[in-house]
Order: sequence, then structure tokens, then C-alpha cells
Amino acid sequence: MKQTEQVQSLFSYGTLQDEAVQLSTFGRTLVGALDELPQYSQSTFGPYLNIRFTGNESDAVRGTRFEISITELEEADIYEATADYKRIEVRLNSGIRAWVYLNEDGK
Repeated sequence: MKQTEQVQSLFSYGTLQDEAVQLSTFGRTLVGALDELPQYSQSTFGPYLNIRFTGNESDAVRGTRFEISITELEEADIYEATADYKRIEVRLNSGIRAWVYLNEDGK
């Protein structure tokens, strides 16, 4: 990532945590921090993981928060489009706002 690019936070609970996926998608291994997405639960959507909003304070999805460039976020959009995921902005337990992908049809 270039020093001049604006940094975006991306929360992954699935395959974007995998080093091989990162290398093929971004051309580098990402450095991340463990975090949680409150009031969501994890489910499956066909062969893919998915999340859904529950509003329940006891629910949380564990994953990794990555700092990436806007260009890399666009590359993640292309990667996630294969499973018809959309990107939304959320607030993580750390208090940081981050992008996350989910498929609303896969509830």
C-alpha cells in the first residue's frame, strides 16, 4: 500500500483472512488485528460464510480487521462479487468503523 493512499478498515470473518486469498486478491499478505462485529451472527450461504444482523447484544462475529487502501477495497469488491455479497459499513467492538461483506439474500 502506498503511503499517499487513504486507509480503509475491512473486517473479514471468512476467506479474506486466508493468506493465499490475500496474495491472489491484493498481491500481498495483509496485517490484521482480531476484532468482533457486535449484534451479528454467522451463518452459511451455500458454500460461503455469511453474517446477518440480529440486534441481540449477546451476538458477535469474530474476525480480523485489516487496514487496506481504497484500491485494495475495490479489489475486495471484485473478489466478493462472485458470491453476490454487498459491502456495508459497521462499527466493531474496538469502536473502529470498518467495511464488511454480507449477502442479504442468504439469511
